[in-house]
Amino acid sequence: MRKPSCYFILLISLLTTNCSTEFELYEDYKDTSVVYCIADISDDTTWVKITRAYRGPDNIIYSAKNPDSSNYPYKLDASLTGYKNGVNLEPLPLDTITIHNKEIADTVIDHNGDTIILNPFYAPDQLMYYAVGKLDMDAVYTLNINKANGENVSSTSPLVHDFSIIKPERRIIFTQHTDGSIEWVTARNGARYYISTVFNYSEYVPGSGNTDTIYKSVDWFKRTLNAKSGIGGDIMKVIYSGAEFYSRLEAELPDIPNVERWAENVEIRIASGSQVLISYIAMNSPGASISEEVPIYSNVDGGIGIFASRHTISKKFRLSLTTERLLVESYDLGFKFK
Repeated sequence: MRKPSCYFILLISLLTTNCSTEFELYEDYKDTSVVYCIADISDDTTWVKITRAYRGPDNIIYSAKNPDSSNYPYKLDASLTGYKNGVNLEPLPLDTITIHNKEIADTVIDHNGDTIILNPFYAPDQLMYYAVGKLDMDAVYTLNINKANGENVSSTSPLVHDFSIIKPERRIIFTQHTDGSIEWVTARNGARYYISTVFNYSEYVPGSGNTDTIYKSVDWFKRTLNAKSGIGGDIMKVIYSGAEFYSRLEAELPDIPNVERWAENVEIRIASGSQVLISYIAMNSPGASISEEVPIYSNVDGGIGIFASRHTISKKFRLSLTTERLLVESYDLGFKFK
């Protein structure tokens, strides 16, 4: 069972309202559920973060460090149900588990000497809901949450389908004077693609006292592209510079006397997110004016938050023989032939 790749980010903005000179400080509290779930067809476990909005007499930032502020005092009745070919699939019930390795809140001291909490939410233990079982990519899933007060929270999302890399085919080529390309067939329900590449190599330093070969990597190339449509089946590509590959290695690899290095492979990773996820990220991205009211994006009925989908594929490629020869013979980086 995989651990969640990301944790819920509590939206403090949910607790704010439009400015007014008159307000009721102690108006009746409304139980508002906050939901965060990003489903992936490659996962054997789907993680859901379910909390509630809260208020209290103390500073809201410090209240966030108390799990009782945002967690429900009881286990919620929740499930995931797929709908495919006009038929509801067997529901996947959500159980609970406590994650014990959540990063503890970090603090910094600003120029006024005040302590600023960078990650104010309770840690290191986090309560998570989860459903065991792979999701059917051809189904549309609904997340249902039934609360003790009789209210229902729900959200529906299609899933980003699987897709494939079609270029490079076997080996990847980097030349000093020409560009190359990475090409793939788009996924159904995929709205945006994040392309990244990692160059993996091994390293040995004679006389260092370490007799083992160490495996290292360099992040080399990143791009983001929007899909033409969510239908899937289109061919998309990004262009990369071979010269940039060598210049990045020269900048990133430390100059170590007598070092011996060997090229391993280049891993291409392409992640695709659904339209709901992309809209949520865009709505909450930095850059807006501080005088601009930030809208709240949600696709959750009866609550607030998002239920979205993503899918990531990766493939490793050996360097072409020409590329490896160029790396060994033309650059003083310590690379050797295997």
